[in-house]
Amino acid sequence: MKPLIQLSHLSKHYKGFSAVEDVSLEIEKGEIYGFIGLNGSGKTTTIKMLLGMIRPSNGACYIQGQKIGLANYSLWAKVGSLVETPYAYSELTVKENLEIFRRLRRVSDPAAVQTVMDQLKLTKYADKKAGKLSLGNTQRLGIAKALLHKPEILILDEPSNGLDPTGIVEVRELFRYLAYELGVTIFMSSHLLGEVAKIATKIGVIHHGQLLQEIRTEQFKDLLNKRLVVDAKEKEKAMAALNHAGYQAIFNATGRIETITEHAVRHPDEISRYLVSEGFPPTHLAVEEEELESYFLRIITQ
Repeated sequence: MKPLIQLSHLSKHYKGFSAVEDVSLEIEKGEIYGFIGLNGSGKTTTIKMLLGMIRPSNGACYIQGQKIGLANYSLWAKVGSLVETPYAYSELTVKENLEIFRRLRRVSDPAAVQTVMDQLKLTKYADKKAGKLSLGNTQRLGIAKALLHKPEILILDEPSNGLDPTGIVEVRELFRYLAYELGVTIFMSSHLLGEVAKIATKIGVIHHGQLLQEIRTEQFKDLLNKRLVVDAKEKEKAMAALNHAGYQAIFNATGRIETITEHAVRHPDEISRYLVSEGFPPTHLAVEEEELESYFLRIITQ
């Protein structure tokens, strides 16, 4: 079975500058693929090539096994997209903008406009001019346009941009529903690893145009660095006891004792018993996990 979305050795060069370099990835039906990278890492350029908005220097993009090109215009009936700043007719209302887009997309059901406004919590802004919307609601309108024709595939560039925390949660739940209940395939870029990790089934990390790593989200727990953090009334003596036992302990930035020795991380109960037996009972003992953002920064700076 062929993947729904495929990038094959995709590159884009601009007068000696490599925006994207030899990126290959595959996305299956119903997956949510998080494309993670800093601003300027090549995310938007990759998405524009996937949508046929710019021509690759090398490689090719495929949707449902068909190569992206002028000859396959019919593919876009199955695709919804949002790239960079959402465009809208500023002097028309939210409802009027969606009605125009419904006709452009040849959606026969007039109720589709109301349905998508309800999905994106835009109904109360239906009669408000698009030019007067907040950044977050402008983003909602852009996502609504992408969803209006009930696409099988969504390709979204920074869909959480401008949304407040409530909006981020609402859009996250909507994407989960679309992917897990309706089988919609979602390819979304972001610079927020922590947020994307809550929704994506697979994450690709891009940096300076190169795909550094692909991770299934269930693998994250095994990739994040872990440490055992200990506190005690007699810190120096407790740390000396741990080092004497081979646990390579140090003081961290908060003044607590820290070790990344695997045995200590895996068996904190043994460390507690050992410190008690040595006469330095811990007042605090916890296994802490690396933040997702720290992991992301560690990967791109290796």
